Amino acid sequence: MPATHRPEATSPDLVIGIVGCGVMGRGIAQIAALAGATVWLNDTRAEAAHAARDTLANTFGMLVEKGKLQRDAADSAIGRLHAGADLKELAGCHLVIEAIIERLDAKKELFRTLEDIVGPDAILATNTSSLSVTSIAAGLKRPQQVVGFHFFNPVPLMKIVEAIGGLMTSPEVVDYMLALGRHWGHAAVRAKDTPGFIVNHAGRGFGTEGMRILAEDITDIPTLDRILRDGPGFKLGPCELMDLTGLDVSHPVMESIYQQYYEEPRFRPQPLTRQMLDAGAIGRKVGHGFYRYSADGKKEVPAEPAPSSALPPSVWLSQARPELAARIAPFLQAAGVTVESGDTPSSEALCLVTPLGDDATRCCAAQGLDPRRTVAVETLFDLTRRRVAMTTPATDAAYADMARGLLGADGAAVSLVRDSTGIVSQRVVAHIINIAAEIAQQGIAEPADIDRAVTLGLGYPRGPLAWGDELSAGTVLTILNNLLQETGDPRYRPSLWLRRRAELGLSLLHREI
Repeated sequence: MPATHRPEATSPDLVIGIVGCGVMGRGIAQIAALAGATVWLNDTRAEAAHAARDTLANTFGMLVEKGKLQRDAADSAIGRLHAGADLKELAGCHLVIEAIIERLDAKKELFRTLEDIVGPDAILATNTSSLSVTSIAAGLKRPQQVVGFHFFNPVPLMKIVEAIGGLMTSPEVVDYMLALGRHWGHAAVRAKDTPGFIVNHAGRGFGTEGMRILAEDITDIPTLDRILRDGPGFKLGPCELMDLTGLDVSHPVMESIYQQYYEEPRFRPQPLTRQMLDAGAIGRKVGHGFYRYSADGKKEVPAEPAPSSALPPSVWLSQARPELAARIAPFLQAAGVTVESGDTPSSEALCLVTPLGDDATRCCAAQGLDPRRTVAVETLFDLTRRRVAMTTPATDAAYADMARGLLGADGAAVSLVRDSTGIVSQRVVAHIINIAAEIAQQGIAEPADIDRAVTLGLGYPRGPLAWGDELSAGTVLTILNNLLQETGDPRYRPSLWLRRRAELGLSLLHREI
């Protein structure tokens, strides 16, 4: 019999159905049952639903063995799990969450069937990661009861869920899902029904800009990943991350969001990942992606170039941006090399410049320096473990080696890259911050929720808007303006949200009235 009344989200009387018993469905069932809900597992194959229940029982048992769950709580949760293959068994559910194949037609057909089975108060929630909630609800009898409830894999560990209202979704339904997500132990954030919602939208900057750097032949794959791990502090570089996720998953998402935004340049993918996908080089799961993997899954990484012991006769440090020069001056002094103090360098000095969204060539030309002796240095991010030196197209190999020796004299790793607007880390981080600012500008989510969702959903070292405050909105704006001017690519046009706050001296987390 259909349920006639939906209890509070925290009520032990709540009965939910989960359609689709794969990894995501099982994860959602796990946190729901542990939080006190009765859960009906449903799959087109009855054996799959029963296998999912058995898997969850084993999971609860392991949690008990590790001391993370009491035995009586595990037994109680197992007792609340039911399995079947007939959708009619979900008639008494107050909420049904689908975690089936990511196909619009399949989800629409499922919900059309379900709304004739469940009660008029029942909520139909989709765990879609990239499809429109509005499109899924279109043509249903009760589109106001359809909502997005997007978890991340693995559900029990990724403590974030997005609650997404379609154009016809009742605000009360979204509020209910937010309360439910919090009751299940997750940070629950409200998002508009837009391509990628918050997390997958915000995540477009990291991978696509990394691929753009490779496309420009600025550096190689291992160096790109090392720079972004050791400087800004990402847990994985973009190539490592795509290998872990698998290009069969990540590339279609890149293409989908790019196309759904009518080819917005900020989300433009690169041909490389499409070629790799076509070739079957999709990552760790097949033993070959950006890296090769041994049979036990260990990544094979080429060794870094040996450190340089060469030192310049003297070094001249540009004061065009004194606040940036001050960040590397101590390393130069500690190396014991003469640091020139004149307005212009001597004829043999290594010339160091500090770009901010521009490249070594532009810095060199603007200051009248000898390009054969000029090297740029990244200054914005952590300099304790790794330093990044960038040559001009004319830099002499001997001076590049001197720069490596000088910057690594205290034992820090040094990566040498070719000339690039925004070096590596500046352009990647500024792009991430700019996309987050645009998410705020479009009202997709509140600024604080954007940062919360990104840190929990993507594992970034900081929320992008807080990161923009740390660097200063003015600095990020300068990087983007220089990238836009140098490349002419609208990909780098600054968000108005960012520009206005930079000009007014406001935090990027400032919430407007």
